[in-house]
Amino acid sequence: MKTLKYYFAKAKKEKWAIGQFNFSDWSQVRGILAAAQNLKSPVILGTSEGESKFVGLQEAVAMRNVLRKKTGLPIFLNLDHGKSFEYVKEAMDTGYDMVHFDGSKLPLEENIKISKKVVAYAKRKGIVVEGEVGRIGTDASKLYTEKFQIKEEDLTQVKDAELYVKKTGVDVLAVSVGTFHGMDVTGVSPNLRMDRLREIKNKIELPLVLHGGSGTPDQDIKEAIKLGICKININTETRLAFSNTLRKKLEIDKDEIVPYKYLPEAIEACRQVVEKYIKLFTNKG
Repeated sequence: MKTLKYYFAKAKKEKWAIGQFNFSDWSQVRGILAAAQNLKSPVILGTSEGESKFVGLQEAVAMRNVLRKKTGLPIFLNLDHGKSFEYVKEAMDTGYDMVHFDGSKLPLEENIKISKKVVAYAKRKGIVVEGEVGRIGTDASKLYTEKFQIKEEDLTQVKDAELYVKKTGVDVLAVSVGTFHGMDVTGVSPNLRMDRLREIKNKIELPLVLHGGSGTPDQDIKEAIKLGICKININTETRLAFSNTLRKKLEIDKDEIVPYKYLPEAIEACRQVVEKYIKLFTNKG
């Protein structure tokens, strides 16, 4: 199987993006996998610190191993928003293909210091490291009840990104260019700051990552991919599809107690969201 670095290089050259879809249980994974199988697409399974602690680092790795063997698909596993070197290291030791160290809320020099440590350790194991400059922030599980706007000071500053990349040696870089974790009441995230993304692309050669992809207008996503975005993270929208469908099913079938009878519709709802985004990211039907 080709490595994740190979797919990032290919995506950058050919101007498409790999989807990362987060999960916190096996049912969600089944929906993600079904979409990847239907489209014969590489896919990144993501777990935040909270999700990985619920699922279990070893269990997440075991799932990936079984799915790779069973399907033959390039399925990768990423620790999303690791906040400390210790936990990121634990994920690497367990067998994750990729780790995202999120030092965006730290002073830049501290972010650089810890990121360098992560990169040095990851290189021994051939693991991909994602860094982050600029604050994407917010609660990843939150559905906002009002219009949400990113503050100007939270956007990625080009000079900071240049310095960070030069000093750390990360493989890919997450940038803050207008998206946020969660979705506001409109269901559509603010339009991306293409001007800022273009500035970053012109200065940085690395594949770029867009967090908070849920609800981002399709045209913005297409334009962002042209401007160097090679990985896009989706979580809130799959969570909403899964949980809302499950709630409706349980409301209709109030007496049903067998999980394998009421979960399939929620799994299918998750599959539909993932398949929609994979098609969008690759511009293929």
